[in-house]
Amino acid sequence: MTLPHPDLAQLLLFLLAFMLLASSVGFVLQQRYSPDGHNQVIENLNDRIRAWWVMIVLMAIALIGGQFGTTLLFAFCSFAALREFVTLLDTRRGDHWAVAAAFFVVLPLQYYLIYIEWIGLYAILIPVYAFLLIPMIAVARGETDKFLTRIAGIQWALMISVYCISHVPALLSLEIPGYEGRNVMLIAFLIIVVQGSDVMQYVWGKLMGRRKIAPKVSPSKTIEGLAGGALSALVIGASLSWITPFSPGQAALLSAVIVICGFFGGLVMSAIKRDRGVKDWGTMIAGHGGMIDRMDSVIFSAPIFFHLTRYWWSVT
Repeated sequence: MTLPHPDLAQLLLFLLAFMLLASSVGFVLQQRYSPDGHNQVIENLNDRIRAWWVMIVLMAIALIGGQFGTTLLFAFCSFAALREFVTLLDTRRGDHWAVAAAFFVVLPLQYYLIYIEWIGLYAILIPVYAFLLIPMIAVARGETDKFLTRIAGIQWALMISVYCISHVPALLSLEIPGYEGRNVMLIAFLIIVVQGSDVMQYVWGKLMGRRKIAPKVSPSKTIEGLAGGALSALVIGASLSWITPFSPGQAALLSAVIVICGFFGGLVMSAIKRDRGVKDWGTMIAGHGGMIDRMDSVIFSAPIFFHLTRYWWSVT
């Protein structure tokens, strides 16, 4: 495997240095303030750092692997997310064929279309064809009890877990004049801004958080945390403009959109969890729940970022 572009090597080296610094800070804080593991804030911070190591290593391998590696990674993410979502649904025996179609027909077909860059079809496969196919399959089984609730759950499981997440590797299919061979950096930009905002919202919220935004949905989210995280993300985005086709101002503006979409995406995912009566979507990542828990902000921001970039910068 070869690096798609020299800028990617520079970015990966920067991330490596940043993670080494973060790990060192986490180690010092733990030794000084939480040697017995009783300081929940520090323990949570170190759990986040360890989870970030895993995610960055996997992301680096996928990005270096190019289009195939990136598409395969996010297909796996969608499969894990769909599995988490479906386990929380009130499905019946008559829904098994519809669920099987979601896993073994719609999901692989969506990512295959993205891999071959058939943008006209992958953009409508799930919101049009799958949304109609799923109830057709289910109704043939004859179970009408709570039919609307059951089918809507499967449809939205596909929309959130597959359609939205698949827009991350779909960024590779955009044709941007003067940016040939660098699309993988758009994925890096999106992920870094989203996750950077999440981390900084957590930090600012712990340092200055007073006024809660939606205490019944997510008690830890505050106005101060959101404001601090958003401003931090704008700075991060503008500073990363060199890896994108955007000017610093454009990168900052797109970062603001990403942060807003990511924030409300996180709230929506939290609302679904509370409706289902669970704390986390799963247990895949130690200390941080499941795949959807880690990608909740990406879910809403990825399609918006994709279409804004496609509309304003791409000729596809």
